[in-house]
Amino acid sequence: MTTLRGWLRGLSWAVFFALAQSAVAQPLVVGSKRFTESYILGEIVSQAVSMAGQHRVVLKSGLGNTGILLSALTSGEIDLYPEYTGTITREILKTEQALTLAQINERLLPLGLAAGVPLGFDNSYVLAVRRDLADRLQLRTIADLAKHPGLVLGLSHEFIGRSDGWKGLSNFYQLEKLSPRGLDHGLAYEAIAARQIDVVDAYGTDSKLTRYGLSVLQDDKKFFPTYDALLLYRADVPTKFAASWPAITALENKISQQTMRELNTQVEIDGKTFTVVAHTFLQQQGRGEKNTAFANSGETQAVRVLSQQSFLSALIGTDFWRLAVQHIVLVMVSLSLAIVVGLPLGILSFYRPRAGQIVLSLAGVIQTIPSLALLAFLISLFGVIGTVPAIVALFLYALLPIIQSTHAGLTEIPASMRQAATALGLSDRDQLWLIELPLARTMILSGIKVSAVLSVGTATIAAFVGAGGFGERIAQGLALNNTSLLLAGAIPSAALALMMQYVFFWYERRSNRFKHQ
Repeated sequence: MTTLRGWLRGLSWAVFFALAQSAVAQPLVVGSKRFTESYILGEIVSQAVSMAGQHRVVLKSGLGNTGILLSALTSGEIDLYPEYTGTITREILKTEQALTLAQINERLLPLGLAAGVPLGFDNSYVLAVRRDLADRLQLRTIADLAKHPGLVLGLSHEFIGRSDGWKGLSNFYQLEKLSPRGLDHGLAYEAIAARQIDVVDAYGTDSKLTRYGLSVLQDDKKFFPTYDALLLYRADVPTKFAASWPAITALENKISQQTMRELNTQVEIDGKTFTVVAHTFLQQQGRGEKNTAFANSGETQAVRVLSQQSFLSALIGTDFWRLAVQHIVLVMVSLSLAIVVGLPLGILSFYRPRAGQIVLSLAGVIQTIPSLALLAFLISLFGVIGTVPAIVALFLYALLPIIQSTHAGLTEIPASMRQAATALGLSDRDQLWLIELPLARTMILSGIKVSAVLSVGTATIAAFVGAGGFGERIAQGLALNNTSLLLAGAIPSAALALMMQYVFFWYERRSNRFKHQ
C-alpha cells in the first residue's frame, strides 16, 4: 500500500510539474484577418513581442472575417488581433452609436474582452470610382451614385454582408436600385482597371487607390464610423503576458495613416513580404538591434528571396514541406473518417431504403453548404479554430461520394448471386463480407477516389481558419492579387490530386493482376 501511495504521489507531482511547464511555455498567439493591412499589423505585433524575448509568440495570419477572429479570441485559440473601433461597435457590439474607447471597453467587459493600444491611424471604409468616370458623370459624393443605377459595383463579400457596409449604406443613402457583385478585395482593383466594374469598396490606407488613379467619393452624410486601428484582446492577456505587454503597448500611436499606406505599398506594389516589411518598420522604430539573430537568420534570408515573388521562388519556398505535410494530414485524416462512416451508411442505405433516402438527402444537402459558411458554423459549434473544424468540414464533404458508390455497388449485384449465397447457407453477415462487398469493390473504390481528389482541392479552405496547407499561399495570393503566390498554392494542390488518382489507379491494376493470377 505504501508503495502504491508513493507511486501515486510521484505521479501527481509529475503531472503537476508537466502542467506548470506547459503553462509557462504557453505562447502568445496573435491573429490577423485576410487582407494586406491586417497581415502586416499581425507581423508587427508578433515580431515586437519576439524581439522583447519575454514570451514565445505564434502568429496565425489570414484567419478570415470578423466572426471567425472573434470566435477564435473568445475560445482562447488566439490572444489578440488587430481590429478597428468602427468594426467593434457595429459588428461585435451591434450598436449604431459612436462610442469612445472607454465606452467600448465597458461593453466588451461582459464578453471577457478589451480593446486598447491605439496604433495611430484611422482606416475608414471608402467607395472609389475610376477618375474618368467620376469626371464624366460628376460623381463627387456617395449620394451621387443613386442618380446612376446602371453602375456596376464590385464589393468585397464582407462589406456586402456588414451592417456598417453595404446593408446600412444602401439604406442610408437610398442606393437600393444598385446591385453589387461580390468580389474578393484583392481582385477588385484589377477588375475596375479592366473596366469590368465601376465602383469598389476600399480602406482609407489602401495603396492601390493612388496606383490605379481612383477617385474617393465623399461620405458627406457621415455614414461610416471612425475606424481607429487598435488591438482587441481577451481581458486577461495583459496580466497573463505581463512581461511582453510593454513591448506591445510601445506600439501605441507609432503608425500614422501615411506610414500605414506606405507599408501597404511596399507589399502590394513593391512585392515585399509581410515579414520583411514589418521587420523593417520595427528596425526604423529602434527595435531591430534587439533581434539581430532574426535579421541574420536563414528564415529571414529566405523571406527576402521570396519578396521577389517569382513563381519558382514562391513554389519551392521554405514553407513548402510544412504546407505539404499539413495538407496531406488534413486530407488523409478526413478521408479515413469518411470511409469509416460512409461505408456503413452506404450499406444501411441499401438495406433500409427509407432510412437510405434520408441519409443520401442529408449528405447531398451538406454538399450545397458553402465551405466558409460551414467552417464558420463548426467554429461556433466546437469553440476552436484550426485543424478540428477543418477536418470535420472535409469529412462531411467527402461522405456523399462514398455513400453513393457503396449503395450503387450493392444495387448492381445480380439477384442470382444473392440467391446462390443463401442456398449455400451463408448468414447475412457472411453474405455481405464474403460476396457483396467484394463484388461492389470496384464501385466503392471509385467513390473513395472521387472523395480523395475532392478533399485535396477542398482542403485549401483550411487556411482560412488557421489549419495550414497550400491554401495559405492561395489566401495570401488573393489578398495581394499575386499570381505567383496563387499558382504556388494551386499547382502543388493539383499535383497532389493527380498523385492521389495515380495511387488508386496503381492499386486497382495491382488488385486486378493479383485476382487473375
